[in-house]
Amino acid sequence: MAGSGSNSTKEALELSKYAEDAGADGVLVITPYYNKPTDAGLIKHFSTLAESIDIPIILYNVPSRTGINMKPSVVAELSKIDGIDGIKEASGSISQISQIIELTRDEDFEVLSGNDDQAFPIFSLGGVGVISVVANVLPKEVVEMYEYFKSGDLEKAREKHYDLSPIFRALFIETNPIPVKTACKMRGLAAGGLRLPLVPLSEENERN
Repeated sequence: MAGSGSNSTKEALELSKYAEDAGADGVLVITPYYNKPTDAGLIKHFSTLAESIDIPIILYNVPSRTGINMKPSVVAELSKIDGIDGIKEASGSISQISQIIELTRDEDFEVLSGNDDQAFPIFSLGGVGVISVVANVLPKEVVEMYEYFKSGDLEKAREKHYDLSPIFRALFIETNPIPVKTACKMRGLAAGGLRLPLVPLSEENERN
Protein backbone atom coordinates (compact mmCIF):
# COMPACT_ATOMS: atom_id res chain seq x y z
CA MET A 1 0.00 0.00 0.00
CA ALA A 2 1.34 3.41 -0.98
CA GLY A 3 0.69 6.72 0.72
CA SER A 4 -0.71 9.11 -1.87
CA GLY A 5 -2.40 11.87 0.09
CA SER A 6 -2.15 15.61 -0.42
CA ASN A 7 -4.13 18.74 0.43
CA SER A 8 -4.52 19.19 -3.33
CA THR A 9 -6.98 16.82 -4.98
CA LYS A 10 -5.07 17.18 -8.25
CA GLU A 11 -1.80 16.14 -6.61
CA ALA A 12 -3.42 13.30 -4.65
CA LEU A 13 -4.89 12.01 -7.90
CA GLU A 14 -1.53 12.18 -9.68
CA LEU A 15 0.18 10.34 -6.81
CA SER A 16 -2.57 7.72 -6.64
CA LYS A 17 -2.38 7.04 -10.38
CA TYR A 18 1.40 6.82 -10.13
CA ALA A 19 1.07 4.29 -7.29
CA GLU A 20 -1.43 2.25 -9.31
CA ASP A 21 0.84 2.24 -12.37
CA ALA A 22 3.78 1.20 -10.18
CA GLY A 23 1.88 -1.88 -8.98
CA ALA A 24 0.62 -0.81 -5.56
CA ASP A 25 -2.17 -3.00 -4.17
CA GLY A 26 -3.91 0.06 -2.74
CA VAL A 27 -3.40 3.60 -1.52
CA LEU A 28 -3.59 5.17 1.92
CA VAL A 29 -4.93 8.70 1.54
CA ILE A 30 -4.75 11.20 4.37
CA THR A 31 -7.40 13.88 4.78
CA PRO A 32 -6.37 17.15 3.11
CA TYR A 33 -4.36 19.10 5.66
CA TYR A 34 -4.08 22.84 6.40
CA ASN A 35 -6.78 24.07 4.02
CA LYS A 36 -9.50 22.35 6.10
CA PRO A 37 -12.20 21.45 3.55
CA THR A 38 -15.85 21.21 4.55
CA ASP A 39 -17.61 17.86 4.87
CA ALA A 40 -18.81 18.28 1.28
CA GLY A 41 -15.25 19.03 0.20
CA LEU A 42 -13.93 15.88 1.88
CA ILE A 43 -16.57 13.75 0.18
CA LYS A 44 -15.81 15.31 -3.21
CA HIS A 45 -12.04 14.88 -2.70
CA PHE A 46 -12.21 11.18 -1.91
CA SER A 47 -14.99 10.35 -4.36
CA THR A 48 -12.96 11.96 -7.16
CA LEU A 49 -10.03 9.69 -6.32
CA ALA A 50 -12.25 6.60 -6.14
CA GLU A 51 -13.73 7.36 -9.57
CA SER A 52 -10.28 7.76 -11.12
CA ILE A 53 -8.31 4.70 -10.00
CA ASP A 54 -8.97 0.96 -9.92
CA ILE A 55 -7.16 0.02 -6.71
CA PRO A 56 -8.63 0.23 -3.20
CA ILE A 57 -8.46 3.42 -1.16
CA ILE A 58 -7.98 3.39 2.59
CA LEU A 59 -8.92 6.70 4.21
CA TYR A 60 -6.55 8.08 6.85
CA ASN A 61 -7.92 10.28 9.63
CA VAL A 62 -5.30 11.78 11.95
CA PRO A 63 -6.56 15.19 13.07
CA SER A 64 -3.63 15.85 15.41
CA ARG A 65 -1.45 16.02 12.30
CA THR A 66 -3.79 17.48 9.69
CA GLY A 67 -5.87 19.98 11.64
CA ILE A 68 -9.12 18.42 10.39
CA ASN A 69 -11.22 15.61 11.81
CA MET A 70 -13.29 13.47 9.46
CA LYS A 71 -16.66 12.99 11.17
CA PRO A 72 -18.31 9.57 11.44
CA SER A 73 -21.15 10.78 9.21
CA VAL A 74 -18.64 11.68 6.48
CA VAL A 75 -16.90 8.31 6.79
CA ALA A 76 -20.29 6.59 6.59
CA GLU A 77 -21.08 8.44 3.35
CA LEU A 78 -17.68 7.58 1.88
CA SER A 79 -18.01 3.92 2.89
CA LYS A 80 -20.83 3.55 0.34
CA ILE A 81 -18.53 4.48 -2.57
CA ASP A 82 -17.02 1.63 -4.60
CA GLY A 83 -13.27 1.57 -4.18
CA ILE A 84 -13.20 3.13 -0.72
CA ASP A 85 -12.59 0.02 1.34
CA GLY A 86 -11.67 1.18 4.82
CA ILE A 87 -10.13 3.72 7.16
CA LYS A 88 -7.01 4.03 9.27
CA GLU A 89 -8.57 5.81 12.23
CA ALA A 90 -6.15 7.78 14.43
CA SER A 91 -8.44 10.42 15.90
CA GLY A 92 -7.70 9.05 19.36
CA SER A 93 -11.41 9.01 20.21
CA ILE A 94 -12.78 5.57 21.04
CA SER A 95 -16.28 7.05 21.01
CA GLN A 96 -15.79 8.34 17.46
CA ILE A 97 -14.32 5.06 16.27
CA SER A 98 -17.20 3.13 17.83
CA GLN A 99 -19.65 5.35 15.95
CA ILE A 100 -17.78 4.84 12.66
CA ILE A 101 -17.98 1.07 13.08
CA GLU A 102 -21.66 1.34 14.01
CA LEU A 103 -22.46 3.43 10.93
CA THR A 104 -20.44 1.34 8.45
CA ARG A 105 -21.01 -2.19 9.71
CA ASP A 106 -23.49 -2.97 6.93
CA GLU A 107 -21.01 -1.87 4.24
CA ASP A 108 -18.00 -3.74 2.84
CA PHE A 109 -15.74 -1.43 4.82
CA GLU A 110 -12.96 -2.12 7.31
CA VAL A 111 -11.89 0.00 10.27
CA LEU A 112 -8.23 -0.22 11.25
CA SER A 113 -6.69 1.31 14.34
CA GLY A 114 -4.13 3.99 13.59
CA ASN A 115 -2.90 4.05 17.17
CA ASP A 116 -1.10 1.10 18.75
CA ASP A 117 -2.35 1.88 22.24
CA GLN A 118 -5.97 1.70 21.05
CA ALA A 119 -5.69 -1.40 18.89
CA PHE A 120 -6.97 -3.85 21.53
CA PRO A 121 -10.10 -1.84 22.42
CA ILE A 122 -10.78 -1.17 18.74
CA PHE A 123 -10.60 -4.92 18.02
CA SER A 124 -13.27 -5.32 20.71
CA LEU A 125 -15.53 -2.84 18.92
CA GLY A 126 -15.21 -4.64 15.60
CA GLY A 127 -12.06 -3.14 14.11
CA VAL A 128 -10.22 -5.60 11.91
CA GLY A 129 -6.58 -4.67 12.46
CA VAL A 130 -3.98 -2.02 13.18
CA ILE A 131 -1.57 -0.07 10.99
CA SER A 132 1.14 -0.13 13.59
CA VAL A 133 4.21 1.92 14.46
CA VAL A 134 5.41 -0.57 17.08
CA ALA A 135 5.28 -3.45 14.58
CA ASN A 136 8.27 -1.90 12.81
CA VAL A 137 10.30 -2.79 15.91
CA LEU A 138 8.39 -5.72 17.45
CA PRO A 139 6.29 -7.25 14.66
CA LYS A 140 5.92 -10.68 16.27
CA GLU A 141 4.53 -9.25 19.50
CA VAL A 142 1.96 -7.04 17.77
CA VAL A 143 0.80 -9.95 15.60
CA GLU A 144 0.51 -12.14 18.72
CA MET A 145 -1.82 -9.61 20.36
CA TYR A 146 -4.05 -9.66 17.29
CA GLU A 147 -3.98 -13.44 16.95
CA TYR A 148 -4.82 -13.96 20.62
CA PHE A 149 -7.82 -11.69 20.15
CA LYS A 150 -8.97 -13.41 16.96
CA SER A 151 -8.72 -16.82 18.62
CA GLY A 152 -10.94 -15.64 21.48
CA ASP A 153 -8.21 -15.59 24.13
CA LEU A 154 -9.02 -12.10 25.38
CA GLU A 155 -6.99 -12.49 28.56
CA LYS A 156 -3.77 -13.18 26.64
CA ALA A 157 -4.55 -10.40 24.17
CA ARG A 158 -5.11 -7.98 27.04
CA GLU A 159 -1.88 -9.04 28.74
CA LYS A 160 0.04 -8.57 25.49
CA HIS A 161 -1.49 -5.10 25.19
CA TYR A 162 -0.23 -4.20 28.67
CA ASP A 163 3.17 -5.80 28.03
CA LEU A 164 3.55 -3.57 24.97
CA SER A 165 2.12 -0.42 26.57
CA PRO A 166 5.52 0.98 27.71
CA ILE A 167 6.74 0.59 24.11
CA PHE A 168 3.60 2.28 22.79
CA ARG A 169 4.43 5.30 24.96
CA ALA A 170 8.19 5.26 24.32
CA LEU A 171 7.80 5.40 20.56
CA PHE A 172 5.90 8.67 20.88
CA ILE A 173 8.22 10.39 23.35
CA GLU A 174 9.04 12.72 20.47
CA THR A 175 7.36 13.30 17.12
CA ASN A 176 6.79 10.12 15.09
CA PRO A 177 8.82 8.77 13.22
CA ILE A 178 11.85 10.03 15.18
CA PRO A 179 11.64 7.47 18.03
CA VAL A 180 10.73 4.46 15.87
CA LYS A 181 13.59 5.13 13.45
CA THR A 182 15.95 5.34 16.42
CA ALA A 183 14.58 2.09 17.87
CA CYS A 184 14.93 0.30 14.53
CA LYS A 185 18.55 1.38 14.25
CA MET A 186 19.20 0.15 17.81
CA ARG A 187 17.92 -3.26 16.70
CA GLY A 188 20.08 -3.24 13.59
CA LEU A 189 17.18 -2.65 11.22
CA ALA A 190 17.39 -0.34 8.21
CA ALA A 191 15.17 2.64 8.87
CA GLY A 192 16.54 5.42 6.70
CA GLY A 193 17.42 8.90 7.83
CA LEU A 194 15.36 11.86 8.95
CA ARG A 195 14.70 14.84 6.74
CA LEU A 196 14.53 18.37 8.13
CA PRO A 197 12.67 19.77 9.94
CA LEU A 198 12.78 16.44 11.82
CA VAL A 199 15.99 16.05 13.82
CA PRO A 200 17.52 13.08 15.70
CA LEU A 201 16.14 11.97 19.05
CA SER A 202 17.52 14.00 21.93
CA GLU A 203 20.39 12.40 23.84
CA GLU A 204 18.33 12.40 27.03
CA ASN A 205 15.43 10.54 25.45
CA GLU A 206 17.77 8.10 23.69
CA ARG A 207 19.38 7.23 27.03
CA ASN A 208 15.99 6.67 28.60
